Amino acid sequence: MNPILQASHLVKKYADFIAVNDISFNIEEGEIFSLLGPNGAGKTTSISMLSTLIAATSGDAAIGGHSVTREPMAVRQLIGVVPQEIALYEDLTARENLTFWGQMYDLSGKTLHQRVDEVLELTGMTEKANQRVKTYSGGMKRRVNIGVGLLHRPRLLFMDEPTVGIDPQSRRAILDSVKALNQAGMTVLYTTHYMEEAHELSDRVGIIDHGQLIALGTQAELTRQVGETDTLILHVGEEETLENLIGVLRALPGVIKADRTDHTIAIITASAEEILAPVITKANEAGVKIRSVDIQEPDLESVFLHLTGRALRD
Repeated sequence: MNPILQASHLVKKYADFIAVNDISFNIEEGEIFSLLGPNGAGKTTSISMLSTLIAATSGDAAIGGHSVTREPMAVRQLIGVVPQEIALYEDLTARENLTFWGQMYDLSGKTLHQRVDEVLELTGMTEKANQRVKTYSGGMKRRVNIGVGLLHRPRLLFMDEPTVGIDPQSRRAILDSVKALNQAGMTVLYTTHYMEEAHELSDRVGIIDHGQLIALGTQAELTRQVGETDTLILHVGEEETLENLIGVLRALPGVIKADRTDHTIAIITASAEEILAPVITKANEAGVKIRSVDIQEPDLESVFLHLTGRALRD
C-alpha cells in the first residue's frame, strides 16, 4: 500500500532564516503520526506547507498521489486542517459556524444539516450547539474548531497542537476524540510539544527541532536509540542558580548528559540509582536545594534530550 502522505526534502526559508530544513517522511494510511518538538521547532510551518497554506521554498509532498505544489486543489479535497489558532466567528453559534464552513466545503441541504449534527455529537457539543461561541470556554472552542476540520470527512486530518491552553477535562476529551477518529479509519498528523500526548496517541513519531527532523520511528525504535539509560530528574526551587552545578554534574562519572529546564535538572545516565548519591552531594556542596527526585526509564523526552542536549520544553 502506498503511503497517504510522502514528504520529500521540504524546505521553508524566510530571508536568512530556515524554518524547515530538508525534512522527508511518509505517513501510512490509518496511522496517527506525531511531530514532536518544542515551540519554534518548525511543526506549524511543516503543516502549513503540507496543507498548501504556504508554498515550500523547495521540495515537495504528495497526498493521495497529488502534489501539494502542483495540485493544491486536489490535495485540499483530501485533507482537513485543525489550526493552532481558533478559526471561528465569535458572534455565531457552534451550529452556525459549522454550517458556514460546511458550505465552504460545498455541502448543502440535508447532507449539510446531517453532517453538522454528526460533528456536534462527535465533539460533544450538541447541548451547547445554539450558544454563541464567545460564551464558550477555550476547550469548547477547540472542540468546535476540530469539528470544522471533520465536516467533509477528510482522509487525512492535520491537527496542530489542538490542546494548547485548555483545561485538563477538555484536553482529555480531545485526545479521546483523536483516538476515536483514528479507530474509525481516519489518518492523523498530530503536532505537539507534550511528550505524554505523543506517547499516548502515536503509531510513529517524528522528533523535530530547529527545523530538522532528527529522529523518526515507533516509540520502541526511538527509545532504543537512547540505549539502556535512565533519566534522573531533579526538581529545584525557583530561586536556585544552577549554572555552576550543571557543569559539575556533567563531569561526574556515569553522567552522559545533564541539562536544565526551568526549575528542573535532567540527567541521562546508565544507572540513576548509582549516581543519585553523588549528585545530591554535589548539589549540597553548590548550595542547591533539591525538592524532589524522579527516575524515568527511556521515553520520548529522554530521546529528545539525548539527541539535542536540551529538554523538550526549553
